[in-house]
This record gives sequence, C-alpha cells and structure tokens, in this order.
Amino acid sequence: MLGLLSQSWPWYVTGPLLGLMVPLLLMLGNKQFGVSSSLQHMCAAALPLKAGYFQYNWKEQAWNLALVAGVVAGAAIAVLVLDGGRAPAISNSARALFASWGVVSVDALQPAELFSLEHLFSARTLVTLLFGGFLVGFGARYAGGCTSGHAVMGLSLLNFGSLVAVIGFFIGGLLMSHLVVPFVMAL
Repeated sequence: MLGLLSQSWPWYVTGPLLGLMVPLLLMLGNKQFGVSSSLQHMCAAALPLKAGYFQYNWKEQAWNLALVAGVVAGAAIAVLVLDGGRAPAISNSARALFASWGVVSVDALQPAELFSLEHLFSARTLVTLLFGGFLVGFGARYAGGCTSGHAVMGLSLLNFGSLVAVIGFFIGGLLMSHLVVPFVMAL
C-alpha cells in the first residue's frame, strides 16, 4: 500500500477522484468545493476585524477550513513520510528553457535560484512573490472563486460564469507564461 501512495498516479485515476468531490460535497451537505475563500474564513475567525467583509458566521464554513487543513496535512505527509520531496520529471526542452532563465536547480521542488534565502530579496523573487501573489488573490476574488472552485465545481454545475472564468484563467495563464514570466526571469 505504501508503494502505491509513494508514486504518481495517472490522470485518469486522479481526475475522476477529484471529480467525485463534487457530488460527495453536494450530497453530504450542499457544500461547494473551492479553496480561495478559506483565507477569508481564517481572517474572520482569528482577527477582530471591523470590515463588513469579515462580519459573517464563519463557523458555517468550518468544513472548508478542515478541507484546507487536510490539504496541508496531506502535503506534509507526502513530503515527510512518502518521499514526495522530489521534483517531478521534466523534459530536456523544459530544462533548457529554465536554464535560459538562469534556473538550473530544477531537480528540487523549489529551485534555489528562486526560493533560497540568498535570493529572497532579489528583484525577480520580490516581483514574482508580491506581484504574482497580488494578481492571483485579486483575480480569484474578482472572479468569485479560484480555478479549483470554478473548474471543478462550477463547470460540473454547468455554471456559465464558471466557464467564462476558466477560459479567462487559461488565457491569463498563457499570456503570463509566454509574455510576463520570460521578462521577470530576465531581471
């Protein structure tokens, strides 16, 4: 059993398993899958903020916080117990692309050229983390949810707004990866 858990599973197994979250959540409590709202729930629970955005009964969303805690715990178990700290295999063309950006430590989950303490305050890392984090957070809030919520849950419910959001996520991802990332990596 441990061997089965310590290796990658094919998409045709993991995709349906993830997809089964939709009917399971709907049948067990009329809940919708998504992760981006959990930060709002954490802030509402932990911080005495007066903003109306945080004034709601966050305890009704405790299941979502448990889901996020399970994701974090599962990742920790995968890395610490199941030897999941290795980077996934990538093609030689991807290695060459990363090398052209100055990233050669691609055999680690977090390339040292981007995430080491030595490079933490470089322009490249600050732009990537601060600006990228802002864009992801703003985009998820503006779209009314994140990619997991819209792509897994919204599309399953045939929500037209989710279709528009997912198309926008893909277009934005393509634009970022082909136009912005090469510019940022050149810093």
